[in-house]
Amino acid sequence: MTQTFGSSAINSETPPTSAFLGPSLGSRFGSARLPSGPRWRRLGPLRAPATGAAAAAGEVGPLSAGQQLSASPFLLSWEAPAPPEGGSGIMAAARSSECFVAVASTSTSKIPAPAPVYSKELKKWDEFEDMLEERRHFSDLKYAMKCYTPTVYKGLCPCKPDKIKHTVLRSEEVQYIIRQLQRAIQEHPVVLLPSHRSYIDFLMLSYVLYTYDLPVPVIAAGMDFLGMKLVGELLRMSGAFFMRRTFGGNKLYWTVFSEYVKTMLRNGYAPVEFFLEGTRSRSAKTLTPKFGLLNIVMEPFFKREVFDTYLVPISISYDRPLEETLYAHELLGVPKPKESTAGLLKARKILSENYGSIHVYFGEPLSLRSMANGKMSRGPYNLVPRHIPQKPSEDMHAFVSHVAYKLELLQIENMVLNPWNLVATVFLQSLPRMDFDVLVKKTVWLKGLTQAFGGFLVWPDNIAADEVIHSSLLLHSNIVNLTKDQVVLKEESGEQEIAEGLIFQHITILMCVAYRNQLLNIFVRPSLVALSQQMIPGFRKEDIYSCFDFLRDVFSDEFIFFPGNALKDFEEGCYLLTKNETIQVTPQDILVTDKGDTVVSFLALLFKPFVESYQIICQYLLKEEKECFTEKQYLTGLRNYTYYLLESGDCQCYELLSSDVHKNALAAFVRLGAVSKNKSTDEYTYKVNDEATIKLEEMLGKFHLSESDSWLWWHVLGRLMKRDHLRLGVMSWRKTKLIKCPL
Repeated sequence: MTQTFGSSAINSETPPTSAFLGPSLGSRFGSARLPSGPRWRRLGPLRAPATGAAAAAGEVGPLSAGQQLSASPFLLSWEAPAPPEGGSGIMAAARSSECFVAVASTSTSKIPAPAPVYSKELKKWDEFEDMLEERRHFSDLKYAMKCYTPTVYKGLCPCKPDKIKHTVLRSEEVQYIIRQLQRAIQEHPVVLLPSHRSYIDFLMLSYVLYTYDLPVPVIAAGMDFLGMKLVGELLRMSGAFFMRRTFGGNKLYWTVFSEYVKTMLRNGYAPVEFFLEGTRSRSAKTLTPKFGLLNIVMEPFFKREVFDTYLVPISISYDRPLEETLYAHELLGVPKPKESTAGLLKARKILSENYGSIHVYFGEPLSLRSMANGKMSRGPYNLVPRHIPQKPSEDMHAFVSHVAYKLELLQIENMVLNPWNLVATVFLQSLPRMDFDVLVKKTVWLKGLTQAFGGFLVWPDNIAADEVIHSSLLLHSNIVNLTKDQVVLKEESGEQEIAEGLIFQHITILMCVAYRNQLLNIFVRPSLVALSQQMIPGFRKEDIYSCFDFLRDVFSDEFIFFPGNALKDFEEGCYLLTKNETIQVTPQDILVTDKGDTVVSFLALLFKPFVESYQIICQYLLKEEKECFTEKQYLTGLRNYTYYLLESGDCQCYELLSSDVHKNALAAFVRLGAVSKNKSTDEYTYKVNDEATIKLEEMLGKFHLSESDSWLWWHVLGRLMKRDHLRLGVMSWRKTKLIKCPL
């Protein structure tokens, strides 16, 4: 039965959870909805204004069907009665036959004295409470500015964002790391080695050090910034020193530059900061280290000019890098825009966008003296005067390489992953759209796998998974849209500027790929084990390890591995899969468990784009008509070939669009002997070794996956197939055309 009050209808069989102000009140105070909850006072059963003698006696009566209150609008408030026996909470209250409300007139005329109402449960008379009485005597502004003192947790005062930030920065954990840095800076020269994902890396690091009253470092910056008016001079005054990308055999420049860096270390003016990767990573993968500057900062220790030097690995992680769109353009072949002050001012519009959080993780300072102990002797440096330059020995090169890779692996270990990295990984396997519910389910599964493999994942506690993922989709609304319970890849650029000749969908896909790449650092070793298991017939551990070693060598420019550490990497991958009950390792074999089918198939699919990309690049090189070609000619020709394959539908591997993959593949083919590299007058030229390239393509062709990107398909198929009797298929080279040949 429904009773009508002003403009609101209330069902008398169920308690109202909220009520509206009527038209008159809305015109005076504005429309509003009052929240329901236990703070609303239970005032008695719903009553209608009494008439006649009953009204004179101050009585009220229950509403009958169709009966209405006066035309004046009323404010309704409800509090759930105590649950009857056998019920609990709101559900029990919903079964109550009566609801409890307070009625207050909005009329400006004199309000009669509160009328008593009868409480059926308490069996006593309660007083009517006019909740709007206070509002009639002062303005809305005064009401809004009234003293508001709600009850707070354990009597604590409400906390402002600035106070929260101050509390975090002054926490014991953060202070412990800061004290370590302070001691290191006071005792020995310190070299700060942050990861490099954005231009604001060095700004962020200087800000953090300034906040903690630590010396602001001198920064090795590229010559690009020197040409920026005002900004270049400002950076120089802040301690930056500029260096060329290449020294080009200029011994005088090298001597002056290296002496500048060593003087800063010897005299301890300030910590020295530079990026091991040399440049920003456009693909979000850690780049192979550059050894030049690291060699310079080690030299004072080996020449006994300083007692020790501390190397501090720093990991800087972004929920959303400022240059994400710019990076995608550059990977598609658009030239990098020249840094300028005008460009910096134009970029201020990004300040209005939400880019999420930035995580800065300071690793444990590494003592160069401790790392060199027993591995590298300082004796050879004492045989000649210190001022005479010495060419580093082979042992020195090996030691510098070892330290550089160790530092980068520590950076990777402390990188912070966020939910969007998982979402992008799952979404890329179901382009261009995916049901939201399916996305949530798969992402939660991947979350468990990431944590099992030791990923440093930041996932909000006590928040439903769908809410976390929905929040991530909103943060990256420039890449995907959520429409009708489906996550859809954006195909229109909107207000974004698109370079001529580019397709916006390619840009958004490469942006997704960059976020997925951050996750691959955690999965690379177990994934290569899973991939090797898929490529090798049978389960012999020795054969799987040989394939693992081959793949590790091929992709060593894509991911960071310790040189000569293949066996340890293989054991680490097997350990993670065994711990997750994915495989079972015996002295001779590696067997996939029934539970592990899904994991192995997913990990293999995770690396499918790299295998397919390298295989297609082999095909392109075998088609190359020029006997010798430059890197620029190679990149242009391969990009055009990729566009042709995508447009014709012969390939759906969009990662092949990335120039990062093109360059890494060329470097790998040179190292493996499939391509030879020669120095001409002013640039390097390349020549294809057909025999080695065909052999490499055939090795990569042993791995074949279904055209379907749904890894759940593997889960079903894995239970049906007998691996020792059935192989899905291989790919082989026949007359420069890819043919699928089932065995």
